[in-house]
Amino acid sequence: MGDAPVGSSRRQPGGGHPVRSWQAHRERLVGYLELQLTAIRAAAYGLTEQQARETPCRSALSIGGLIKHVTYLLQARAAGAADPGAVPDEAGYALFMASFASADGETLAGALAAFAELSAAYLADVRTADPGADMIGPPAPWDGTYGPTDSVQRYELVHHIEELARHAGHADIIREQLDGAAADGGRRAQGQRLRPAVDAPGAVTA
Repeated sequence: MGDAPVGSSRRQPGGGHPVRSWQAHRERLVGYLELQLTAIRAAAYGLTEQQARETPCRSALSIGGLIKHVTYLLQARAAGAADPGAVPDEAGYALFMASFASADGETLAGALAAFAELSAAYLADVRTADPGADMIGPPAPWDGTYGPTDSVQRYELVHHIEELARHAGHADIIREQLDGAAADGGRRAQGQRLRPAVDAPGAVTA
């Protein structure tokens, strides 16, 4: 079934509120995306530079690395729109792999500034997108997709929700291992339930 005409509505399964038009559908997608981005950003609240680089789990992931990687993903949407059929070369693949960890000389404050800038630009772009519009999905050799594919904006945005939710979960687990702080309805972004990390010298609380 296609999208409902503008001004019409469909009641959700289970008697939920009706979703009105594709504009409302798009706003729901934006809401889910924004929620995951907020959760990822909140995981860094109150951390020192050293804590942001620590890898307390068995993987090589850190909070700083996740912030950097998600920023890379947000930037990739803009790059894909400019050249949707571009296939990553060896240098592009290396850039993707390097996005998972903070490099020497990179700071948490700098990573968060870039994250905030790209998040705002990304959400603004999604707010103007037509979820039903055709698009070219970018190659992703790290996932076994070696060439551009025909897709629809809705599918790509749902995939972004999936990816961001996965990384938000990674960030939650890492943060809990660092100092026991847990996400709770977004309150971590306001600095609640963050002791002792918030009081640590050099902690980033902006």
